[in-house]
Amino acid sequence: MRQNPERRRALLDAAIDVLAEEGARGLTFRAVDTRAEVPRGTASNYFANRAELLLQAGAHVHVRLAPTEEFMARFQEATPTREQTRLGMRDLLRRVEANRNGYLALLELRLEANRHPGIREELTRTIHSTLEENVRHHLEGGFPGDRDTVVTLYLAMTGLFVEHLTLPEVLADDGAESLVDRMTHIIVPGYPSP
Repeated sequence: MRQNPERRRALLDAAIDVLAEEGARGLTFRAVDTRAEVPRGTASNYFANRAELLLQAGAHVHVRLAPTEEFMARFQEATPTREQTRLGMRDLLRRVEANRNGYLALLELRLEANRHPGIREELTRTIHSTLEENVRHHLEGGFPGDRDTVVTLYLAMTGLFVEHLTLPEVLADDGAESLVDRMTHIIVPGYPSP
């Protein structure tokens, strides 16, 4: 397999866009080559098979959706409050909106995982690991709430993303940022009054 990191990244970005725009059935090596504007047969030189391409695209989605180092530095220096959690969720919403194809590709991967046990195992492992890392960060950072708080917020945010990205008219009257604010206020406890 070829190892040019820039070419691999371009192929994974192309795979994510193909997944988001054409669905899992449209994800072929030829479609990825075309989208990445590389010679035919390039993707097959980088990925052993379609399942490997899907799994690596799934891992790359998380890279594309990751917060910036600058945001994380500011976030970690701030006091761990409900308000700081709200700002973190607002940043997550902005990242998902800015990388709509990344999140839609992740939804396609979830559907594909239902049909393929190997993809399901790997995707489950990746998403579970990410969720547990968020729980650990929340608890060790001293943010209000417990594991249940993080899991509930995770479920609320993923539900919001599905509606906001696939059927935005359903929640158009509420506004995604306003919904993030309300969910955070309801789910994340505030500090007790002194």
